[in-house]
Amino acid sequence: MSSDLKHPVFSLCRINAAMAMKLVATGMGFLQSSLPFCRQACRSSLGVMEQVRSYYVDWRMVRDVKRRQMAFEYADTRLRINAIRKNTVLPKELQEIADKEIAALPRDSCPVRIRNRCVMTSRPRGVKRRWRLSRIVFRHLADHNQMSGIQRSMW
Repeated sequence: MSSDLKHPVFSLCRINAAMAMKLVATGMGFLQSSLPFCRQACRSSLGVMEQVRSYYVDWRMVRDVKRRQMAFEYADTRLRINAIRKNTVLPKELQEIADKEIAALPRDSCPVRIRNRCVMTSRPRGVKRRWRLSRIVFRHLADHNQMSGIQRSMW
C-alpha cells in the first residue's frame, strides 16, 4: 500500500494511509455502535411491537410521584398560609383571605393526597413503609431468602 492514497480528497488534504485507515476504523466503530438504534427504529417503523420498560410500574405510580413533587414545591407556601388561617389572634378577614388562598392552590399540592405504594406492584394497601413493598411481595421475597437480614419467626 502506498504512503498516500490515490483518491483526490486524500491528496487535497495530504492525509497519509495510516491516518485514513484510522478514520475509516473510527467510522466503522461508530456505525457498529449505532446499529442497534437503527435496528430498533426500523422495527418500530415497521410496526413490530417490543416491550418497553420504564421506571414506574403503572400510571398510578407516575401520578403519585407527580403529587409528591408538587407537595414538596408548595410545602412552604402551604405552611405559611395554614399558619395564618389557624391563628386566632389575627382578624377574621385575614383568615378568610388565607382560606381563599389555600383553596386556590392546586389540589395535588396537598400532602394528604400522597399514597405510599409498593415499588414492585404499585399496590396501595398493606405497604411496609421501611421497605416500600406490599405485604405480599415482602413475604414472597422473605420466604425465598431474597431479602438480607429478614428471617421468618420460629418458636
